Amino acid sequence: MYFVYLIECSDGSFYTGITTDVERRFNEHKNKMGGHYTSSKKVVRVVYTEEHPNRSSALKREAEIKSWRRKKKLNLICATMTRTAKHRPKRRT
Repeated sequence: MYFVYLIECSDGSFYTGITTDVERRFNEHKNKMGGHYTSSKKVVRVVYTEEHPNRSSALKREAEIKSWRRKKKLNLICATMTRTAKHRPKRRT
């Protein structure tokens, strides 16, 4: 199982990558052991993940997302957050 992920950096930019373990990979980026891009930036949080059955499909999707402009990436992130929020149980007051 592979995951495509987007990480938000402190300057507001996004880093896109693939991994088999999102938490481990995020910690590597946080500790400056990740990619070159994130070693020069402070990573803030994982803002998007997507599951793939194999490395090939994850790499194809990663390349697709990396080719997008910022606005399209934000739309992907926002759409996912909206779907997730709809499925959360309502809090009792």
